[in-house]
Amino acid sequence: MKRTSLLIFTLLLVFFNSASIQAESTSNELNWVGCGITKKAFMDELAKAYEKKTGIHINIDGGGATKGIRAVAAGTADIGGSCRSVLNALPEERDAKQTPVAWDALVIIVNNKNKVKNLALEQLKAIYLGKIKNWREVGGADAPIELYVRQGKLSGVGRMLRELVFGNYEQEFVATHVVDSSGPLEKEIEDNVNAIGVTGVSSAIRRNLKILSLDGVEPSYENIKAAKYSLYRPLYLISNRNNTNPFIDEFINFALSREGQEIIKKAGSIPYSEAMALIMYQIERDQQVNREGITGEGQWNPNLQQ
Repeated sequence: MKRTSLLIFTLLLVFFNSASIQAESTSNELNWVGCGITKKAFMDELAKAYEKKTGIHINIDGGGATKGIRAVAAGTADIGGSCRSVLNALPEERDAKQTPVAWDALVIIVNNKNKVKNLALEQLKAIYLGKIKNWREVGGADAPIELYVRQGKLSGVGRMLRELVFGNYEQEFVATHVVDSSGPLEKEIEDNVNAIGVTGVSSAIRRNLKILSLDGVEPSYENIKAAKYSLYRPLYLISNRNNTNPFIDEFINFALSREGQEIIKKAGSIPYSEAMALIMYQIERDQQVNREGITGEGQWNPNLQQ
């Protein structure tokens, strides 16, 4: 009996020591997966500051908003980054919880040699629908427009573009080039004088690109913050609703703290807490979407916020 009790005690001791060692080996790092725009916007700076403060290292990997959301929902990543909302209707995203921490905007990007400086919203729509095919139709050179778009309809840029510009999540685009992520899209437009595309301002400003005004409004920091530029959107950190790792919540709280929001601001993005006008318009926009639905007739009207 004593021998059996001793054996059980030894096994329990080994188990708890092993669990303690495992916890110790994993508690000093977190894995982040998400959209390249969020990654470029502030994640590197935020992760370094958090590690310096706590000793917790964050491994950062891209792959897109959808990958980030679903990896966290499946438990294969600790934290995600997304530039679109979680789609709770989809089983593979149901366990993902989103926390807005910053603001971004969709911006029109072209090659630096392009002479066009501004597009009207209707012109942008016509380009994506293949109705405007030559740069001379919008004040540019006599050259074909080469439209670059993201693959699929669930990417952060693709989904938000369909919502904010077309009011239709199923809208098809007449594109010349289809790429799998925002990084290659931006890079190819840097090298193609006839190219055009849409990406997030937080990553576009770090590229050798020309960012166009929309309806005469430049997507500057102040214009986005004051809701004068219409195509704004939140940037989210994603966690699992069933999360039991306290460091995940601690990092998200750090991002929302005064220190974290200041780091986001210094990185060039708009802290979520600093743009009350955007928060109010976001609520109004969401209410209109819920009331009228996302269809061609029920799209968000950016002129409502002027």
